[in-house]
Amino acid sequence: MTTSVTSVNPADGKAIASYTVLEASGFDKVLQNSSEGFERWKTCTVRERADFILRIAAVIESGLHRYAAIATAEMGKPISQSVAELEKSAVSLRYYAAHAEAFLQPEMIPTSNRKSYVAYRPLGTVLAVMPWNFPYWQVFRVMGPVLLAGNAMLLKHASNVSGCALAIESILKDAGLPKGVFRALIIWAEDTEYFIAHPAVQAVTFTGSTATGKKIAATAGRYIKKQVLELGGSDAYIVCEDADLRLAARALAQSRMNNAGQSCIAAKRFIVHKAVEEEFIALLSEEMRQYEMGDPAAPSCKLGPMAREDLRNDLHRQVEESVALGARMVMGGYIPDREGAYYPPTILAGVAKGMPAYSEEFFGPVAIVISVASEEEAVRIANDTVFGLGGGIFSRDEERAFRIAELLVDAGTVNVNSCVVSEPALPFGGIKESGYGRELSRNGLIEFVNVKTIVAK
Repeated sequence: MTTSVTSVNPADGKAIASYTVLEASGFDKVLQNSSEGFERWKTCTVRERADFILRIAAVIESGLHRYAAIATAEMGKPISQSVAELEKSAVSLRYYAAHAEAFLQPEMIPTSNRKSYVAYRPLGTVLAVMPWNFPYWQVFRVMGPVLLAGNAMLLKHASNVSGCALAIESILKDAGLPKGVFRALIIWAEDTEYFIAHPAVQAVTFTGSTATGKKIAATAGRYIKKQVLELGGSDAYIVCEDADLRLAARALAQSRMNNAGQSCIAAKRFIVHKAVEEEFIALLSEEMRQYEMGDPAAPSCKLGPMAREDLRNDLHRQVEESVALGARMVMGGYIPDREGAYYPPTILAGVAKGMPAYSEEFFGPVAIVISVASEEEAVRIANDTVFGLGGGIFSRDEERAFRIAELLVDAGTVNVNSCVVSEPALPFGGIKESGYGRELSRNGLIEFVNVKTIVAK
């Protein structure tokens, strides 16, 4: 077996750097260091931990463009989006630093006992297995609550963003985080089980595909380890006959095209009332044409390559199979004659049950339009999926939209006249095969503590 992993620039296919894989003989030492780091870290006050978190945010902000360039080179995200991702990461860390003391305050509960209350105590080391699509945000949004709760953290990042993983480690080192509290692991995927199984690791948080999430869940379940899973999505947006179509087209195009469509919470299925379908498609086409493929390192770039050629090729296969089964290609749908893992803005209309575009997650810049004749049909199709991460409704009748959002659409987050984005103050997560548990807000912090009941008779 090779002893290193290599990051490849998806814009030109050239190798960026190689990183040495940690040998199995070193696993126990890493885990011992993490346990020792946890024992020291848990004795810090929440305020002391918050001061470190604020230092981490400051280091991020002081090196925005340097860190952003690593992500853009490794996974193809336009540089402006990489910068925005880092800025959002710093905002999240500052949010938790400001609120962690209140979130972790013991909760007095009146009972027949002389005294009874709930205390929130750290668990131990949390293993974070993270994806490549938001290589900074996914890590820092977990890190804030995990560390502020008093836990240590080990990061197993996607191998194609190993440079980002080590950049994160260097950020924490520059912030002065005590030894053993955080470590980035450059290991093979098959070695993840060793870390999950180890007694030092008390919880696992995973973001990524549903297929891999099932494997992580099975492994963690075998060793009775707490889990939070944020998995795939095929977010449906219902465009009602009374919707502001220009607003809907612009918002949905932006959501679908962000990060070249490689986002679990991107708008993916557009369920449109047949009375406004053709007008909506025309407006959507106009919006999506504004996303021209280009060099992701250029400040003006809005659409970079996909993260890997195999991912691009798999997406193209899904598109071709859907067209062969009757979907109509409105625009795009081809592999460009240029180097790099690029794929153009693509719209498929006339999508129906039985096509990949109806039931599978399309992880790339492809908008899927499904025509319906009624609100009831729209809701049925929106829910006719194994996923349940996000979605939304576009309608000028907000009372109607909120009714559909709250009572009818099965998803973890539903927006009205806008698209789902994660933000620190709101819980984020899915249902069905989009995972379980919640990230962000107080909910995301409480996932990684021992909710300890203390009673005096």
